[in-house]
Amino acid sequence: MPTTNPAGLPASPVSQLLDFTWTQTRACAFAIALLSGVAASAVLPPLPVARYDLLACYGVLLTLLFWRRGWESGRDVAVIAACHVIGLAFELVKVALGSWSYPEPAVLKFAGVPLYGGFLYAAVGSYICRAWHLFDLEVVRYRPRLTALVAAAVYVNFFSHHWLPDARWPLAALLVAVTAGTSVRFTVRGTRWRMPLALSFTLIGFFLWLAENLATYVGAWRYPYQLHGWQPVDVGKFGAWSLLISVTFVLAALGRGKPDTPGGPPASS
Repeated sequence: MPTTNPAGLPASPVSQLLDFTWTQTRACAFAIALLSGVAASAVLPPLPVARYDLLACYGVLLTLLFWRRGWESGRDVAVIAACHVIGLAFELVKVALGSWSYPEPAVLKFAGVPLYGGFLYAAVGSYICRAWHLFDLEVVRYRPRLTALVAAAVYVNFFSHHWLPDARWPLAALLVAVTAGTSVRFTVRGTRWRMPLALSFTLIGFFLWLAENLATYVGAWRYPYQLHGWQPVDVGKFGAWSLLISVTFVLAALGRGKPDTPGGPPASS
């Protein structure tokens, strides 16, 4: 819902929607570049370097490019690096348990997980950080400690449910409870809008599920039921992403108290 327009002249709904879509696309720049690289690597002729290793180097170069161009600050890169590490830990457990796999060989691969796999989570961190800047995001009535505790429990549950009862639904209810009354305010063409934080998690989770379908289609990784031909990702992953995005959001929010330390001159993108 809209809140204020400093100019007093609200833009048309169509122009608002177009501007919102364009800004979201800019926020997804890292993810779009990464998935484009994955898709391009799938059609390359045989090379002396394994595809996963090539993608790991590509992910590092993308990170350096965004930092040096000033599209992401040093603080953002730290958040994105944390997402990369947490994502790799997640991958190591899930791949070991057979939840999904990276079937191609690589040198930069440990326990079945290629190093580039962490960049898939880094891309989500990049999106949150860039959206925070581009939309002039403000979080109202945020409960950092409670939200962080629930987000940590969500992360642990994605491991523990293999041995213990799955607490996904109770944790979803807890996440809704601790974010009740919390909203994000953002700017589109001079108009400030407001959205409940829990709703933003749900919407982001849906688009991450769509992105996951695209990623598996171009061979970023494979679920067991996709090893002999691509199939759509289980719709249940939509809910999983809606929960897991809380971890990325908490990390980005923790970094907001630090001053910006861009690695290069500010630039638009």
